[in-house]
Amino acid sequence: QVQLKESGGGSVQAGGSLRLSCAVSGYIRRRYCMGWFRQAPGKEREVVARVYTDVADITYYADSVKGRFTISHDNAKNTLYLQMNSLKPEDTALYYCAAHPVCSQDAAVYTFWGQGAQVTVSS
Repeated sequence: QVQLKESGGGSVQAGGSLRLSCAVSGYIRRRYCMGWFRQAPGKEREVVARVYTDVADITYYADSVKGRFTISHDNAKNTLYLQMNSLKPEDTALYYCAAHPVCSQDAAVYTFWGQGAQVTVSS
């Protein structure tokens, strides 16, 4: 059974930075799509960024985070990261990592999910 566990959330002022980590335990194939999603109160869960574990340069970013967020995956540590810079109040949300054999924009497709990490950005 694959388990995902996020860490690194917190509170920061606008313009600050945070790095989220997602530790993966259990068997996972060499190629897997791993992504970060977020959900703000009253809003639908949306994809933030995603990457295939075996092809580091094939990434996707939501337009709202391009140039500010960077997704990466460390195969040796089996850990997914999201470096978030120049944070804005509108980035405030519960952030989830997720995994599925194939990448998709649809959150419902993803098989495995972490419990979420809160990110709060104050103005």
